[in-house]
Order: sequence, then structure tokens, then C-alpha cells
Amino acid sequence: MAKRTSPKARASRKAPAPRAPRQVTVVKQTVRARYDAAQTSDDARHWANADALSANAALSPEVRRIIRNRARYERANNSYINGICVTKSNDLIGTGPRVLLDTGDPEADRTIGRAWFNWSWSIGLAKKLRVAVEAKTCDGEAFGRMFTNRRRDPRAVQLDIRIVEADQVGSPAFDYVQTVAPDGSLVDGIELDADGNVIAYHVLTGHPGSNYLVGINEYERVPAEEMLHWFRATRPGQHRGVSELACCLRLTANMRRYTEAVIRAAEIAADLAAFVHSNSPAAQVDEVDPFAAIEIEKGTLTTLPEGWDISQLKAEQPTNTHQAFVRTLLGEISRGVNLPYYKTAYDASSYNYSSARLDDKLDEQNVRVERDDLCDWLDHIFLAWLDEALLVPGLIPKTVSRLSEWNWSWVFDGREGIDPNKEANATETKLATLTTSLAAEYAKQGKQWDVELRQVAAERQLMAELNLTLGERPSQLVVPDPTQGGNA
Repeated sequence: MAKRTSPKARASRKAPAPRAPRQVTVVKQTVRARYDAAQTSDDARHWANADALSANAALSPEVRRIIRNRARYERANNSYINGICVTKSNDLIGTGPRVLLDTGDPEADRTIGRAWFNWSWSIGLAKKLRVAVEAKTCDGEAFGRMFTNRRRDPRAVQLDIRIVEADQVGSPAFDYVQTVAPDGSLVDGIELDADGNVIAYHVLTGHPGSNYLVGINEYERVPAEEMLHWFRATRPGQHRGVSELACCLRLTANMRRYTEAVIRAAEIAADLAAFVHSNSPAAQVDEVDPFAAIEIEKGTLTTLPEGWDISQLKAEQPTNTHQAFVRTLLGEISRGVNLPYYKTAYDASSYNYSSARLDDKLDEQNVRVERDDLCDWLDHIFLAWLDEALLVPGLIPKTVSRLSEWNWSWVFDGREGIDPNKEANATETKLATLTTSLAAEYAKQGKQWDVELRQVAAERQLMAELNLTLGERPSQLVVPDPTQGGNA
């Protein structure tokens, strides 16, 4: 039970003395970690530019613009960078994708496939996709806009694709500083809903770098269903892409500077044919102006004054390390752009069969991943084309089932094996053991299995009519002997 006291006794008590102010000592907190990369000592100045910005803040419009412009400059002036962009485009797109349909009606599959191929060829879809790949490599992102081309035949599909440069997708110039709206719904020309879905793009009506300053402050709001956007996201929450050459720009600049320095040194060594010098005391030789240039006539034999000697400058450029330096840089650049060295340098002289095979396998994996991303574009384009094709009389057979029951895939150009005999034997073994199918093997070659089998059947039928047999070689054929008047 708590002890109680009367009010009088409580009042007679002395008030407690006031407490002295509490002194707080601020101790500087140091980072204590077992990782060397987390230390904050003076030796960590290498990471002075590291930041904690978000993905969209780190890739601000100004940062992307500077990197984009420098990447374009290097591509225009560096043959290796230009070759990288062209090689990636040709490897990925080739002659263009073909659609492999499965609607439940084989005849309808062939009819729709032919109609798609004719339309894609007429608008140059393969060329535009190659431009998109080069833009993604150099600029960091590719944009495509689907629109109705009124110059096309009104009785056919009028859908067309226009590749848009990354410079034209963004907020207008007067509002360019505010890359993100207060509610977070606008990220540098890309509108997002509350769930983070892209709902529209702001496309400037004029290019910011155009000679004619028209439309740089005006934009169209294009619904997301009419736009195609392709970039490689490396961070969560990233909505714009940065040049894939960003990590290589300093390397390519150093390579060109080193090459120019080597050439400059070689030119100096070639221009200075010889030095005239004297080892005698200055009082014992005739006075000569230092660094004076003396013309040497071609084919002339001359004498020198007493006490003077002549020596030729050794042309030590290009140095022996120049080739190794360039190869080392190209190897680092190849890793940055996900290409094997022999494709970056276009030189496989240092490869043997095993190393070439391994590098080619790794490159095939990268191409498959890139094509998988590209299929989002192709699906989007195909569905838009189909919506319009269904309205064209006679273009789509009426016997096909509902669109929800369709299946399709995309077939690209195949790659020729390094050793065709080994590739053929491996394919034959896999077909015999049912570990692959004709459709899969033809798809690797960029061909459609049903078209190829019909072609083979037609050729076999014609060969039977002409009494020809497969497998006959010139050494096995019976050649008539004209001197005997009959068969040999």
C-alpha cells in the first residue's frame, strides 16, 4: 500500500533544486563496414561522383542529351562504333521478321502470312526496324509511331510506321526543366496513370535541332496504343533509356587520340630527315644558327665542315604497343556493347574453331534476348495491322476462328553454322531422337516449315517425272561413249 502524506506536510517540503542543463556531446559517426568499397577515407575519391538519385533523376533530359550527342559524334567519327551499330542492327533484324501463324486453318495461315509479308515489304518494315535498333544502340531508346498513311492504297491496309528520334519525345522547351510533374504522372514526355502504366506520349511537332525553329514548343499528345517505345531498363522505375555506348565513349575517344598521336609522331620523324651536330668545343667550329632548316636536294652527295657530323632520326612510330593498345580497348568496348571481339573488330584471325564457336554461342543468346524484347513491338504492330486488315474485304479468310484462339510466333533469319557438316549431323540426330521438330529447325534458319515442305514435295514430284534421283554424284553417272555408239 502506498504511503500517503497530508497536504500540510507536502506544502512544508522544500522545492527541489533546478537541474543543470544536460550537455549533449555530438560524436561524428563513422562508417564501419567490412567492405573496402564502403570506406569513406581519402582513398575513396574514385567514387566522388557516385550519387543516390532515382533512375529518372539520374537520367535527366540534360544528361541523356549530352550522352546522346557525344555518342552520335563518336559514331560519325569512329569506324569501330559505326560498325558496332550496323552489326547489331543486321544481326538482330536481318532481312526482317516473318510471322508464323496457327489459326486452326492451314490455308488461312498461309493467306494471312502472305498478306502480312506483302504489307511489311511495302512499308519497308525491315529497314525501319534496323533504324530502330541503331537508334536504340546509339541514342539509348527507339520510338515508333503508328499512323494512317493516306498516300497508300485506300483499298488496302493504310497502317504505316514512322521512327521518331528520342529528341522529339519530351516536354515542350518552356516546360522542359520540370521533367516530373508534382503528382509524378509526367516523366519527360511520358504520361503515367496512378498504377504506373504509360497512357500517352508527348511528341514535339518539330525537332529541337532542326534548322527551322518551328514546333519546338508545341507537342502532340499521342495515346500509348499508337506509340512504340524500346529501351533497355537497368533500374526499377526507369522510363527513359541512355545510350548503350555511354560506358565506351571515353574509351573510343582515347583510342582516336592515341592513334592521332602516333600518326603525328610518325609524321614528325619522317619530316626531320637528319640532324647536323658537333661534339667539338664551340670555339673550334664555325658558328651555325640553332634549329636552322637546310634543304637537301634529291640525289645529292655533300660534305660537312670540319668537326660536324650528321645523324638520321629513328622513325620509332608507330610503336609496337599501338596494336596491343587498340586490341585491349576494343576488347573492353566489346564487353560494354555485348558483342564478341571478332564482331567489334571484324577480325577473327586470332580465333580457333573452339573459341569462335563459344563466342558465337554467347552472341546467339544475346540476340535471342534482344529479339524477345523486339517481339513486343511486332505483336503491337501485328494487332494494329489485323484490326485494319479485318475491314478490308477478302484479305482475311472468313473461315478462321476467333482472334483469341490464334497463336503466332516470329521467325527471323537463321545463322549459318561454322561447320555445316557437324551442324547437319547434330540436327539429324535430334530429329531421330525426337528432341526437336522440323518447325523448330526451319525456324532457326529463318524459314517456315510448311512452306519448305511443300517446296520439297514439289521438287520431289518434278524429279520423279524427270527420272532424277537424289544422291547421284558426277563420278557415279553413266556417260555415253560416242565412239562405241552406245552406253559405256
